[in-house]
Amino acid sequence: MAPSQKTMLAPLATVLPDLPAGEVLTADEWTTLLAVAETVIPSIHRASASAVAPSAHLDLVDTEYDALVLRLADGVNAPSAPHVVEDYLAEGATTYDAFQRELRRTFALCIRQDAQKQMAFILRMMNTRVGSIFLTGSSVPFHQRSVSDRMAILTRWSRSYLPPLRMAQAALARLTKAVWVRTSPTMGPMLGFPRNPAHGTPGQGFDFDFIQFGPGSDPAVLEADVVVVGSGCGAAVTAKNLADDGHRVIVLEKGLYYPAEYLPMTELAGAYLLFEGGGFQPSDDSSILVMAGATWGGGGTVNWSASLQTQAFVRQEWADDGLPFFASADFQASLDRVCHRMGVATDKIEHNHGNHVLLEGARRLGYSAKVVPQNTGGRQHACGYCTLGCGAAEKQGPVVSWLPDAARAGARFVEGCTVEKVIFDERVPSKVAVGVRGRWRSRDGQVVREVVIRARKTVLSAGTLWSPLILQRSGLKNAQIGRNLKLHPAGFVFGVWPTEIRPWEGSILTAVCDEFQNLDGRGHGCKLECLSMMPAGGISLLPGLGPEAKALAVQFKRMCGFVSIVRDQGSGRVYADADGKLRFAYSASAVDRAHCLEGMIALAKLCYVMGAAEIWALNGTAPYIRSERERSDDDGADDDGEDGDGGDTDAGVNHPAFAAWLAQVRAGGVTSPEMPLASAHQMGTCRMGASEQTSVVDDRGRVWATENLYVADASVFPSASGVNPMITNMAIADWISRGLAKQLRRESKPPANL
Repeated sequence: MAPSQKTMLAPLATVLPDLPAGEVLTADEWTTLLAVAETVIPSIHRASASAVAPSAHLDLVDTEYDALVLRLADGVNAPSAPHVVEDYLAEGATTYDAFQRELRRTFALCIRQDAQKQMAFILRMMNTRVGSIFLTGSSVPFHQRSVSDRMAILTRWSRSYLPPLRMAQAALARLTKAVWVRTSPTMGPMLGFPRNPAHGTPGQGFDFDFIQFGPGSDPAVLEADVVVVGSGCGAAVTAKNLADDGHRVIVLEKGLYYPAEYLPMTELAGAYLLFEGGGFQPSDDSSILVMAGATWGGGGTVNWSASLQTQAFVRQEWADDGLPFFASADFQASLDRVCHRMGVATDKIEHNHGNHVLLEGARRLGYSAKVVPQNTGGRQHACGYCTLGCGAAEKQGPVVSWLPDAARAGARFVEGCTVEKVIFDERVPSKVAVGVRGRWRSRDGQVVREVVIRARKTVLSAGTLWSPLILQRSGLKNAQIGRNLKLHPAGFVFGVWPTEIRPWEGSILTAVCDEFQNLDGRGHGCKLECLSMMPAGGISLLPGLGPEAKALAVQFKRMCGFVSIVRDQGSGRVYADADGKLRFAYSASAVDRAHCLEGMIALAKLCYVMGAAEIWALNGTAPYIRSERERSDDDGADDDGEDGDGGDTDAGVNHPAFAAWLAQVRAGGVTSPEMPLASAHQMGTCRMGASEQTSVVDDRGRVWATENLYVADASVFPSASGVNPMITNMAIADWISRGLAKQLRRESKPPANL
């Protein structure tokens, strides 16, 4: 059935952040950076028709060019497929002004200053004679070399014994591919990727009434019973519960609200407006990339609907660590309460190809797997775009459920307000919180005003990355603040199937394989899940330069991505640099990397038994290409595994060629600096515990050595949750906020007459 006209309406356009006034690179450095981009994604032409210098594009001999066109035209759903393919090949990364503009914006706004300086140094060296000899093997500047020569140079970097060169090559390639896919006019037609989700109808967002401030030199002052800093999963539950109990609540959020009419955003807009640091923030050593929400609703706006309750062995671990509440019926009641409010269920789920691969592949291999409940109000929600915001307003995250509930109960809201510090009562020697101080910026950027919220109770729910920084900026000296960072580091495996599967369609994450969750006998291991398959996010992870990169990108419509997510034993820390910018130090431990590798090998096996034609384990190992013999053997097998002609039993994952490849993957490990791990879950930097020496907050969420100051978000997790953290986060916030509501009632109750 053809989609309705309503379904086909595009979301409203959003305004991107302004380009910075100055330049972060010199003209020569930009020239070299653009030459690198033209090398990663070059303009490709037929040699016999070329009349341009070889430094401007890549020429292929006619037979090679024609073969590439024929290969890429297969599956292009357009009447003039060869012309579409030729336009795609002719397009280089720098062909259009949009790429250069967004590269500048991304480089200036989303890359740390120290990383900018390091990259500028490399680019500058490539323009000097001595530096060029050392980095490229020739005194000719990089940008003056032919594209084929430049490809050879970057390929050598990727194999260099010097980790900084390998990391630089990988970082530049990822940056180029991400910006190229976000701005390319030919990528959508090549993939058949539509601007709008193919399923569902647009919804209507809640009409929040945000407080506005006029210009002024004095702070704007508001009063409340409770100020909640943040608007994500923990903040939203906290605000609802306290407002429902009759308390005056003000919610502050540094991000902005984008109603369902603006969602899902494009990958270009979403990178700037929905996520921290443009989508992926690297650790200090660039060994892991962190994806964190930074908009109204926080991570609950951009997560993938997975609604898994905290597992018994994790709850018991926390209880044994001096927090018996986690093994109590009260915590279970909080878990059930938050799930009930969001209509968490499994009965309306329809699995897309990737989730079917996980479930059926696990069954064939004898692995434990299950369906993942969804917070979609008990409705079917087959939208793969929800990582860019839910345009149907069906995902029952903070902006659809909890924050509207809080608004209806009288809570007030401020967007665009960055909280700088907690205010303490200067009249007493102890740390008694009386509110927060921050800086508000209007949507149009014309008004910037200092804001003070005076409140009886202050709740920090700014998330694992920001809540500890606010505590540190407020003068608190507990050495545990910012430490115990847990990230659920994840490694990637991609499978390529023989036919088009359009992996961006259908619910993102509806299945999990938990066979390997207890590899050490103490609750640490990995879970296997599907990856959100938005083109820029996925293609930027894939290897390759030049024609190889372009050919692999087109295969994206036949791919599924999977992640091996580790419940980490190791930990890191978050801190602010000298400029006050967010930084985090984290390197996955050897044990955690080994657990990740076991999951990646299992994912490769799942892909194999489910018929993948190619399998890419992203640890530097070459892909496994299924032979024609293997494909024909698979096609001739009966359901019982016997050969259709009465031959020997199918070897399955024990096929000699596949087993040999798995040995290569295992030998490659998960140590490659140019292929970082990734994280979408951040936890633990204000951990809850039984003493101030080992934690930041007590079992009620109160910050040690303070009064009236609480933390209620995933930063209070005593250790990694081991599951997607939304439900655990909300349940803990439910517990903390209900306890706080009782305390406020006790404090408001007049003393008994004696």
